[in-house]
Amino acid sequence: MKRYLMVLSLVLAACAPQVTQAPEARPLLEGVGFYPATTGVEWTYLPEGEALTALPYRVRVEGPALYEGQEALRFRSFGRGEDRIYYRQVGAFGVRLLGFQDPSARVVFLPPILEYPPEALLAPGHRWGGTVEGRVELLTPGGRETLARGMLSYAMEVLEEREVRLPAGTFRVFRIRQTYQDQAGQTAYEVWFSPRVGEVRTREGRILVERNFR
Repeated sequence: MKRYLMVLSLVLAACAPQVTQAPEARPLLEGVGFYPATTGVEWTYLPEGEALTALPYRVRVEGPALYEGQEALRFRSFGRGEDRIYYRQVGAFGVRLLGFQDPSARVVFLPPILEYPPEALLAPGHRWGGTVEGRVELLTPGGRETLARGMLSYAMEVLEEREVRLPAGTFRVFRIRQTYQDQAGQTAYEVWFSPRVGEVRTREGRILVERNFR
């Protein structure tokens, strides 16, 4: 169970990554939605307070995929030696997280975690949450091996709407508190979300320094 909790807690940790070379110059993408999910969209982040010359973390939409038999979108988070794929569904219902996978393990949430509500509900004071089952699987050359199952409760609350100035620009954001509870205890984070831009401050304290869309 301890091993399960350690793996499951990765969902509360930073978006993992893999050191990469500077991206090629390319035109800005357009036509993104409330939660940007167009294939090729990319965000560049740095831990708050680090110099802009430091190695970045990147998040990129890689396109449609299947996860546990469900249609989803692949969001690849990479940089500084780590690499992880998040599987999300984006629609009128908001944004759901089905699970994530790295080279050695995968985590599945049943039902999916509701990361963001529909746009019309996103306002200061709005709260949402739930309880899901998390299944952790070890990836081996012979297939997948279930390590453990456990329950994870989560609660989200929009604290306020305000303007912030970051290296990537000035944005109107919603400050959202995320609280997670499992058998190991409770952990809280804060995210800054800007509609049609995405997360401009992640729960790991990384701030947006560049994006390839408008």
